[in-house]
Amino acid sequence: MKNINMIPAIPGTVGAIMSRQPLELSPRMRAREALARLRQVGVPQDFMSSCYVVDEEGRLLGALTLYELVAVPDCARLDQAMSAPRAVLTPEYDQEEAVRLMEAADCVELPVVDDEGKLVGTVTAEDAMEVLRDEATEDMERMAAILPSERPYLKTSVWEIYKKRVLWLLLLMVSAAFTGAIITHYETALAAQVVLTAFIPMLMDTGGNCGSQSSVTIIRGLSLGEIGYGDWWKVAWKEIQVGVLCGITLAAVNLLRLTVLDHLDLIVAIVVSLTLVVTVIVSKLLGCFLPILASRAHLDPAVMASPLITTIADGISLMVYFRIAVLLLRI
Repeated sequence: MKNINMIPAIPGTVGAIMSRQPLELSPRMRAREALARLRQVGVPQDFMSSCYVVDEEGRLLGALTLYELVAVPDCARLDQAMSAPRAVLTPEYDQEEAVRLMEAADCVELPVVDDEGKLVGTVTAEDAMEVLRDEATEDMERMAAILPSERPYLKTSVWEIYKKRVLWLLLLMVSAAFTGAIITHYETALAAQVVLTAFIPMLMDTGGNCGSQSSVTIIRGLSLGEIGYGDWWKVAWKEIQVGVLCGITLAAVNLLRLTVLDHLDLIVAIVVSLTLVVTVIVSKLLGCFLPILASRAHLDPAVMASPLITTIADGISLMVYFRIAVLLLRI
């Protein structure tokens, strides 16, 4: 005899979200008998849409939706009317993978069986929606460089919020010191062409924005299963093309603004514009590669979101900027 309550509810697995009162029917039942039983015992939860045919040991044999059961002739036996489930889950199955499997199978409810094939529960569309909501919240927090929290904001103490935010802030602050080191290294070039300093914020912001655009798109694709590790070269090639188009557009507008409106020396305007092109391309490649590598390493791709990518893109854009300035301005 199975004991559903003995199934472990491990966080992040199907066992933690499944409904433990599946509708079980005998294969020898006639359709009218099954309907009479459903009227007698009722549906345990109003969002359940299927009933399951099990043997005397509780092993899953087949399934029928409530609509199919109503449409079956009264005298038909359930073992003749049932069909095999489109997919079957186990309690240890990852929640996110279960939701993807439910979407791929195009169904609103999936049975959960143990190692012996005994029915122990079901995962419904409502359970899937809860998983998607929690995962979306977690991804948003990670993308903002905050450790995920399961408690509502107003019920979370100041100290707990502090602990979840300060670690990432410390990490990003230390990594940003790399940017300061680059500026210090090229202080001679800045002293020779002070005007170069005025364009540092624009270049850094542009690189960070481009990286964020790509990372958000790729993270979404990874989460939905639209992108896999094997697609990295397709993603890279597409982002390179987008980067070239965006970079040339930004560089052309910038060159026109600096020379016509600001009356800046042409050579300085060219330095800034060329840096924009390279920065946009490199930042977009960073934005696509880092989430894919994180996924390959079995980490949450959202960890490689805006704050971290922005910090790395800032450092690279400055290095490119000063190298181009040194070469073209001969300083």
